[in-house]
Amino acid sequence: MTSNLIPDLFHILKSHFGDAVIQSHLSTDLLNIEIQPESVKEILLFLKKHPDYDVNFLTLLGAVHYPEQENRNFAIVYHLHSWSKNIRFRIKAFLPETNPTIDSVVTIYPCANWMERETYDFYGIHFNDHPNLKRILNEDDMDYFPMRKEYALEDQSREDKDDRYFGRTQHNR
Repeated sequence: MTSNLIPDLFHILKSHFGDAVIQSHLSTDLLNIEIQPESVKEILLFLKKHPDYDVNFLTLLGAVHYPEQENRNFAIVYHLHSWSKNIRFRIKAFLPETNPTIDSVVTIYPCANWMERETYDFYGIHFNDHPNLKRILNEDDMDYFPMRKEYALEDQSREDKDDRYFGRTQHNR
């Protein structure tokens, strides 16, 4: 019975929020719904309060950096779960690289507090109205966001690293 809720979810959100709900697709049997970022609080609150969905748990909040996508450089991804209905799905909102900002959902899901701080810390996403948006894992004086794909994966100046110990072959040495 609850499995019938997932195919209808996109249509229910689309009929209620109109153009704020953009598209949906299945990925490894998990429904992904893309929304406009300015509607995130409204949509998540609707899903939490809706008696047919009762989305009571935010499993994960994170970001993905797509530097090649113009005006869609960051995806903010919300993994949502209803324990009572036994359903899971994702909500995604895309942000531009210039001023990547979205509303905080801490007032809806208090567990988002540290997840939003971590996303800020590693990607530089600003969460409006977050109660304590500051770095959580990295040094406070860092002037960059290390998970952005604009940075090299490894420090080429290191002399103490021997790639042989990491299963890599050394070419041209």
